[in-house]
Amino acid sequence: MAQAPAWGMGGLCKSQKATSVGLNHLRGLFAKVKDVRSTEPRETSVVRAFLLKEGWELEYSEGKACVLGEERKRRGRADKRQAAFDQRSLNLCVTRGGRGRTPHASHSVNLHIYLRHSHHGVREVLRCAFASGEQSRNSWFCPWSRTVRMSCRFHGQGDGNPRENSPFLNNVEAEQESFFEGKNMALFEEEMDSNPMVSSLLNKLANYTNLSQGVVEHEEDEESRRREAKAPRMGTFIGVYLPCLQNILGVILFLRLTWIVGVAGVLESFLIVAMCCTCTMLTAISMSAIATNGVVPAGGSYYMISRSLGPEFGGAVGLCFYLGTTFAGAMYILGTIEILLTYISPGAAIFQAEAAGGEAAAMLHNMRVYGTCTLVLMALVVFVGVKYVNKLALVFLACVVLSILAIYAGVIKSAFDPPDIPVCLLGNRTLSRRSFDACVKAYVTDNNSAASALWGLFCNGSQPSATCDEYFIRNNVTEIQGIPGAASGVFLENLWSTYAHAGAFVEKKGVPSVPVAEESRASTLPYVLTDIAASFTLLVGIYFPSVTGIMAGSNRSGDLKDAQKSIPTGTILAIVTTSFIYLSCIVLFGACIEGVVLRDKFGEALQGNLVIGMLAWPSPWVIVIGSFFSTCGAGLQSLTGAPRLLQAIARDGIIPFLRVFGHGKANGEPTWALLLTVLICETGILIASLDSVAPILSMFFLMCYLFVNLACAVQTLLRTPNWRPRFKFYHWTLSFLGMSLCLALMFICSWYYALSAMLIAGCIYKYIEYRGAEKEWGDGIRGLSLNAARYALLRVEHGPPHTKNWRPQVLVMLNLDAEQAVKHPRLLSFTSQLKAGKGLTIVGSVLEGTYLDKHMEAQRAEENIRSLMSAEKAKGFCQLVVSSSLRDGMSHLIQSAGLGGLKHNTVLMAWPASWKQEENPFSWKNFVDTVRDTTTAHQALLVAKNVDSFPQNQERFSGGCIDVWWIVHDGGMLMLLPFLLRQHKVWRKCRMRIFTVAQVDDNSIQMKKDLQMFLYHLRISAEVEVVEMVENDISAFTYERTLMMEQRSQMLKQMQLSKNERQREAQLIHDRNTASHTAAAARTQAPPAPDKVQMTWTREKLIAEKYRNRDTSLSGFKDLFSMKPDQSNVRRMHTAVKLNGVVLNKSQDAQLVLLNMPGPPKNRQGDENYMEFLEVLTEGLNRVLLVRGGGREVITIYS
Repeated sequence: MAQAPAWGMGGLCKSQKATSVGLNHLRGLFAKVKDVRSTEPRETSVVRAFLLKEGWELEYSEGKACVLGEERKRRGRADKRQAAFDQRSLNLCVTRGGRGRTPHASHSVNLHIYLRHSHHGVREVLRCAFASGEQSRNSWFCPWSRTVRMSCRFHGQGDGNPRENSPFLNNVEAEQESFFEGKNMALFEEEMDSNPMVSSLLNKLANYTNLSQGVVEHEEDEESRRREAKAPRMGTFIGVYLPCLQNILGVILFLRLTWIVGVAGVLESFLIVAMCCTCTMLTAISMSAIATNGVVPAGGSYYMISRSLGPEFGGAVGLCFYLGTTFAGAMYILGTIEILLTYISPGAAIFQAEAAGGEAAAMLHNMRVYGTCTLVLMALVVFVGVKYVNKLALVFLACVVLSILAIYAGVIKSAFDPPDIPVCLLGNRTLSRRSFDACVKAYVTDNNSAASALWGLFCNGSQPSATCDEYFIRNNVTEIQGIPGAASGVFLENLWSTYAHAGAFVEKKGVPSVPVAEESRASTLPYVLTDIAASFTLLVGIYFPSVTGIMAGSNRSGDLKDAQKSIPTGTILAIVTTSFIYLSCIVLFGACIEGVVLRDKFGEALQGNLVIGMLAWPSPWVIVIGSFFSTCGAGLQSLTGAPRLLQAIARDGIIPFLRVFGHGKANGEPTWALLLTVLICETGILIASLDSVAPILSMFFLMCYLFVNLACAVQTLLRTPNWRPRFKFYHWTLSFLGMSLCLALMFICSWYYALSAMLIAGCIYKYIEYRGAEKEWGDGIRGLSLNAARYALLRVEHGPPHTKNWRPQVLVMLNLDAEQAVKHPRLLSFTSQLKAGKGLTIVGSVLEGTYLDKHMEAQRAEENIRSLMSAEKAKGFCQLVVSSSLRDGMSHLIQSAGLGGLKHNTVLMAWPASWKQEENPFSWKNFVDTVRDTTTAHQALLVAKNVDSFPQNQERFSGGCIDVWWIVHDGGMLMLLPFLLRQHKVWRKCRMRIFTVAQVDDNSIQMKKDLQMFLYHLRISAEVEVVEMVENDISAFTYERTLMMEQRSQMLKQMQLSKNERQREAQLIHDRNTASHTAAAARTQAPPAPDKVQMTWTREKLIAEKYRNRDTSLSGFKDLFSMKPDQSNVRRMHTAVKLNGVVLNKSQDAQLVLLNMPGPPKNRQGDENYMEFLEVLTEGLNRVLLVRGGGREVITIYS
């Protein structure tokens, strides 16, 4: 007989002559392997090499065990939850012996090694199992930091008979060494593959940084990302506030805000700015709600829109946002060239007014040439050195801040010491001082007069008899101060609007003027003329780009220390700051600057100087240089961000013809996307007018903001379980108001631009829908489809919903009494309290019999159920089944209830409280089989114990706790259910507490920190406590209770008692075991009272039983009370007793306790023991909800 295997620290199974393969040695080899990209995993190669060196032969087997391992591997890669923990299975078939030897003479085992990444980036052995050939295998959970425990079946030398060697069988020493190891969690050991211990994965859940990519890519890239990832360090001020400030404050403030104030007046300008700032503020509130509804990976606004509204809307709005960002780059470049050619170096113009047919045409040509050159230069900078652009961002921001401070300083100075900036008027018309210095018609010296330069511009000679312009002759020349200061009273003159058509004179109100019949508008006359026809709608379109840039913080979400806190705070503070700057500037400009100067767009009356620069202190060059560099920086930022946005859209694969733009350089830089961005940006530059590009830009951004508000409104109205924003200051009415304001501003700016933008977005939407948007992101539009009819049902039937769309679709299993009345009506009350998830409710029940015989009873039962549903306000459907057996009927309900996408994913039922005393001795089998059915169907199971003590909808808990005992991770149902319950008024005032269990080797302090971080990412407020379970000896109580359980089960099987006797025999076993521990004197006490249980079997009965069933012998009964309990049952009972004691200690007074429900045993012979384990686990608790996940994630940290 082969000897038992040696069991040492890290030892593996081995035969008498087999070489030991140390697990520590294998783990050391695994730790060296960092990158797995070859066809055959490198871990496999390392193990093969090592075992071959030790004299083992390795080959992939075609046997069932190896096939199972490969299937498990594929399933693990396809399961997102498995991918999150990076659990990988290796399967090797290991044979000890020569090739020519007979199978029975060799030692053949199948080695299954399950690996995972630790949080230190090292591959560690998670679980291992041995099995031989086609023989069954038995394995236990192997914590990598403790002794490995395995059971091996192998062929011994020579006899060919399978021998079983186990540390739990036929080996006293091994039993003493390893019997008590791992017994604390033995109740959950059979499901450790799919439901890992919470302690083993908390660190990964708390620090999990997923990107929007497939599971396979995530598995392959997780190791490299972990090595490269750096801890984000940016806070709210640096990471969100300053970038938003830089992007919002820009070219419009310096180049157009004074002109807008002059044309629209202070009141209408204030209204324009207030409307635009209100729009962005409402959008920021909606964006904050979306951004705090989970972790926001890199992707920013596009990610938020696409994952909230779906791939169709995401692609359409994402492209609109991309085009807006691209045209923003064109606008900033045009602003840069305007500052250069108008205010810094007018002589650098290539095209002159005379050759180009006018000054305006020459300016357009110059803008196109210089703009194209600047675009190419900026594109090269972005292509070569993006890091330098990011480093210069703070320099550009400093320029903006200094310029704004100079404006405020100039305003304060003008109140006490106004600058001397004369403006020349001819009558009431403003004159351009580019061609003359003195504001006089003629110089008078020594009683002689000489013509001035101004005279030469309006007359054809310098003599008094020269022919002059009629208006010049009849009106006098006057000079006024262009910036009279804040105390001058000019504010009242600038209150009202002065709109004019293109080519109109810029005139001062209140100054007398002599009109003439025919006006001469020769281009040589130095009048200041309006270049475009201004209107309120045009000014809205021109101004709106100055309030964009609110997404800058969300675009940097991957670099933030706490994005959920920083994005709302930083963005809203930036909008408040910039809104104050804009609104105050409007008032101050109107109070300090003359109206004709405000309406002089290019500063011609100020000798070509920037109007806002003349107000600034200490020098106009502070504004000119600051605005130049700020617009340059904004242009570079746009050319940096737009290609990455296009690359993100292309990599999502929702628009097939854009996939080529998802590729780039080896380091990930979007080369092709940059090229397309430059080409599109060039079209904006060829327009060559900042005033014409700005409305186009406004359309795209308004479209984007409209859908951000729509996304928030849809999610709020749907109230999906995943919608749990940490930012609480939002409401669907605010989002709807922001959406309406965006739509109104689009049509105010330009109705034809608005229609064109909507048409483009609609075409993209239909294209994506036509080509098949196969992405499933858990969006709100897919959530709406659950409430729609046939078309929506067909959409949601393609596959299971995304984690973000998951909601409990509950099938409630009701039991009926003989009168077809509901036994546990409070189960429906609890169901209605769960419906904050807005899911489906199907109330099902089973009548035993045939449909022909039970038709009337079925109708009566259905009416009773419907009336109870109405009373409990449980909105849903009733489905009653008549079946020959309760077991089949419940199975049919689980399989067939619902329609298409409206199918249940959760089963709610009451605990069979009288399973020991039921007339039908095997009624508990229906319960256990239902548990198995839900597991097979991948449905969640909720079992309410003591359901009659659950609250009705009219009750209110004024306090107390909902306690969650999170022992194993099975999809997150334990986290989601208390959140849904607390949305109902019955449970609203209850606090949520989460307990998890730490083993001896776990760091309980770190576990608590990780759990708190995980809950923070989930946006769930709860108290956290880690309970340490010390591994102590199994108590005598546990041993005795296990013995009682097994004796009861064995006795009932052997005696085949009648229904009435079964309950008495259970009591007899208990009394006999209790009596064995009492004193001898107690045995002589009087017989039990008549109400006590009496002995119901005699020797005669045993003889009769022997003849009835020859397989049962008297020796079985003699051994019944001397039997030793099965040690695996002792370990499971120890888990139940230990956990029950810990839960009672912490949660005895809780209003509700939620516990992980262990799975039923794979061996059906232990079903009754399984019921006993659950009974012990929940003993002494008032209200208990046992929760068993359906095998998929139902809650996520992502938005």
